[in-house]
Amino acid sequence: MTQQAPWRTTAQELFVASLHAPFGNLIARPWFDTVALRIVAHWFFPLSRLWASADAAHGSVERFFHEANIEPTPRLERRLQKRLERFEAVREDVLENEREWDAAFFGNASISPRTLDKIEFDRLSKRDLFNGLRGMFASLQLFDKVAPIRWQVPTPAEVEADYGELVADPALAFAVPTEMPEVAVSRSVKHPHGHCYWLRFQSPSRRMNDRVVARVYEPAGVSSPPTLIFGHGICVEFDHWRGLIDEVDAMVAAGIRVVRPEAPWHGRRLPRGRFGGEQFIATAPMGALDLFTSAVREWAVLIDWCRSSAKGPVAIGGSSLGAMTAQLVADKSRDWPQRLRPDAMFLISYCGHIEDAVVHGSLAKVWRIAEATMAKGWTPEMMRKYKPLLDAQGRPVMPPENIVTVLGDQDNVTPFANAEALLDDWNIPASNRFISRRGHFSVPIGMIRDHSSLERFRTVLANC
Repeated sequence: MTQQAPWRTTAQELFVASLHAPFGNLIARPWFDTVALRIVAHWFFPLSRLWASADAAHGSVERFFHEANIEPTPRLERRLQKRLERFEAVREDVLENEREWDAAFFGNASISPRTLDKIEFDRLSKRDLFNGLRGMFASLQLFDKVAPIRWQVPTPAEVEADYGELVADPALAFAVPTEMPEVAVSRSVKHPHGHCYWLRFQSPSRRMNDRVVARVYEPAGVSSPPTLIFGHGICVEFDHWRGLIDEVDAMVAAGIRVVRPEAPWHGRRLPRGRFGGEQFIATAPMGALDLFTSAVREWAVLIDWCRSSAKGPVAIGGSSLGAMTAQLVADKSRDWPQRLRPDAMFLISYCGHIEDAVVHGSLAKVWRIAEATMAKGWTPEMMRKYKPLLDAQGRPVMPPENIVTVLGDQDNVTPFANAEALLDDWNIPASNRFISRRGHFSVPIGMIRDHSSLERFRTVLANC
């Protein structure tokens, strides 16, 4: 099997590099959102579903067709066999590499910094190659034959059995552990603005019953820096792709320690036979209930670790799904001990209510969530019963002057209108509102070119 060299420059890296040039101004516009949505809807999600089908197939062509829900043909079977063989070979290489990485970064053996750098470089490159195998299914021309999501929607009775009683007492659903799980800290590697390392601990959620991993970016030359726990968006796996648009570099360069947790069903927490984030969508509304009730408590563990490892203020935030998680933490932490309540918040591309995104958002329409849930007997009224577990119910625990937000008024993925209404309800000062004529995908492009929102947030942290 021939693989691309792991040190190749990826198309993503070339694209992101171009955004820093004057050419980037032409991309950070609403037209890019229209193009990006079409690419995501008609290319990324169909290919991701085929990639996940291959992941579940264990090399079996018959199993692949079953997972993808595609009618087999002799010609397709012949073309698939070699692809699945390559998929399995690359996956085994990735798994072997990750075992080596785990032993090097969390084991007891003495490893030189240079060796650690190489092992981490190999891990990211090989994982990027594995994720990039989506592309080898493009020539099969199955885009219009495969559904973007393999549905597993629960019935209303099943969700009621697990979450019905918690609706009356949401604090119970978000209660933090009486004894925090042990947080393991890895060895570190160099980063352009300091160094980075990883944390891992057992999720306090029995619904997840897995291990949480978070990558920490530590700025150089800053004693007890302020910390931002920063959540990623749906289907985004920053620690497993090269060349993604990333707001973290500028934050670390500004002297902020950034903790980036992997959300449930993403990255190292990915169930076999799913692509990153698919489980959240496919099991709606149970997926949202499981993810948010788990992630909020996991962030409580991270806040506790941040308080014990540095004296600076602790903020929360994120983009899209990560921002929605941060909103819940800012609300539910009212019932937590004082040390677990965050000091500030930095939100990017979010909406006022989860229903806005998963029912009315443009990606939700691509996924056809409404049709899939209605087929299982769900109605909008039934869904709204669980809002106390999915939406913030009060104002955040931090004062409004400690909240900075970045929004695009053309955003139809996490619809803008209700997000703007939330700013008014929270009394966010005008100086902390950064609203541009952009959409969901062009907002982060604008942020890597214009750091004014980050500069404002750094001032907020300095005043905490």
